Order: sequence, then structure tokens, then C-alpha cells
Amino acid sequence: MKILIMAGGYATRLWPITKDNPKALLPVGNRVILDYILEKVEELGLETYISTNRFFEAHFRPYAEERGIELIVEDTLHEEEKLGTIGAMKKAVDELGLDDYLVIAGDNLFSFSLADFLRAYDGRTLIAVYDVGDLNLAKRYGVVVLEGDRVISFEEKPAQPRSTLISTGVYVFPKAVMERIDEYLSNGNRDSPGYFLQWLLERGEPIKAYRFSEYWYDIGSADSYLEALKTLLRESHVEEIQISPYAKIIPPVVIKRGAKILGRSIIGPYAYIGENCVIENSDVSDSIIFRNTVIKNSTIWRSIIDEKCEIRNLELRKSLVGGHAKIQRGE
Repeated sequence: MKILIMAGGYATRLWPITKDNPKALLPVGNRVILDYILEKVEELGLETYISTNRFFEAHFRPYAEERGIELIVEDTLHEEEKLGTIGAMKKAVDELGLDDYLVIAGDNLFSFSLADFLRAYDGRTLIAVYDVGDLNLAKRYGVVVLEGDRVISFEEKPAQPRSTLISTGVYVFPKAVMERIDEYLSNGNRDSPGYFLQWLLERGEPIKAYRFSEYWYDIGSADSYLEALKTLLRESHVEEIQISPYAKIIPPVVIKRGAKILGRSIIGPYAYIGENCVIENSDVSDSIIFRNTVIKNSTIWRSIIDEKCEIRNLELRKSLVGGHAKIQRGE
């Protein structure tokens, strides 16, 4: 068996934050999303590959080399050119050969052990499923109906979901199923794991479900990104910073090297402050602030602010601010 981590998307739902930064390398607490996945992968001792694109290759190359992981790079530079998940899986098979594959979406944060997941694998396609508990929310995903652990119905993004149980981005595809990818793509089918699973089920391919609870986050929106931060940031990590005696830090927070927390600022809880940020007379909570950003006389709540921004004299709530933006009220 081989492990394939899918990180070839352009994450357009999180633009402008992900316009120049791959989603899998976004920080969550003091680590990046991919660190959490690899921590679970490492206990398996299997060959591991990261699938990405030419545009983000330079970001992933040093990361992968440091960890002894090979990259599979699709030759695309733009969203409209991308191969998609199933196309990228085909490329992996072309390069690495047919095998059973554990396929993991690179924007997935999940609570279960992959070792436990693989213990449930018996040669049938295996998918990890999670109960989102809300029919409207289920409409965004592939909805599963089970008999025991057997999938009897799978519908991608249904208008009227039959359950609140959804497929997450963790799958085992046996060799015989990986062999069918060419057939699937050559018939003009949609390039998405959900539609591929639906297609397999319609053709009598057995699919088994592994149910888990606790937490699962698909980092596809600002809300899910911030919720993941709140779940996974359990202790503070404060590097070498400058902090005013009048400032207050409410844990848990991450404050990276070179940051300056000045005046009567309050940082936290659940705040990530990137390298060399300047926060002065401002309150920041439930938010992610990327490096080299300046925030003065402002209140930031449940927001994501990209690098090299300047925010002055503002109250920002549930906002997503792109890099190099300068926003202020008054002088």
C-alpha cells in the first residue's frame, strides 16, 4: 500500500489568503495543516507521496525534502488547468504503479488514528464517514446511507440529503479500483472523489464505511479554518517577542518570533500572530494574523488577515483580508 496526500488544489474558496500560499501549509496553532496529517501517517511506516501542482511546488519542495517525502507534481499553474483529485490519482498510478492507495485530502483535519482506520480495511474500498448532524450542512458533501458498515447509497452534494452522515477526505482504494480510474475519466465523468465513489457504487463495487466522531474539519472556508484553530490550539506557544507591561495575553495563543505587542493590547484567546507583526492598543481574538502585519487601535474578532497588511482604527468581525491591504478609519 502507498499513501497519497492530495495537495494540488488552488483553494479558491479561501482566496485571497491562498492565492500565493497552499492551503495544506496554512498554520493551525504552532503547526501547519500537513503536519497534523503526517503525524498520523508516520505511525504507518508506508511509502508516502504528496501530490501538488507546479505553481505551489516551490512551497512544498523544502517541506517534503526535510521529511523525506517525494512529490508528484502536476504541470499546472492555474485553477482552470488543474487535473482534479481523480486526475491526480491517475498521474500517481502512472508514476508509481498500481497498488492499494490510502488517499488523504491535504486540507483534512480529523481525530481518528489512521492505524485504526487501516485495521478496518478488508480489501473493499474504505471511506471515513462523519455525522455533521445537520441536513443543510450535509448538502455540501457526499452523503452516505449505511447498512451496518456497508455503504448502500452515496450521493454527492444532494439537494435533499437522506442522512447527515458524510464522506470525509480519507479513503482506501484497492488496486482493482485504482485500475478503473482510466475507465471513469475516459467516460467524461466529473473529477471528484465523491462522484467517483457514486460511480463505483452504481456499478456494484462494494464500499465499506469507517465511522468516527470527536472532530473533523475540511479547511474550505474561513469559518472551518478558525474552528479548527479553536479545537487544535490547546496550549500557548510564544516565541521571542516584545511585549508591553500593559498588554495582556489570554491563552491559548501562538505569537511568532519578532512580533511586538504594544500599548494596552489584549491578545487571545485563540489567536495566531505571525512573525514580525506589530499589534498596538488592539484586541485580537479568535483570529489568524499572518506575518509582517500592523494592527493599531483596532478590534479583530473571528477574522483572518493576510501578510503585510495595515489595519488602523477599525473593528473587524468575521472578515477575510488579503495581503498588502491597507485599511483605516480617520487619521
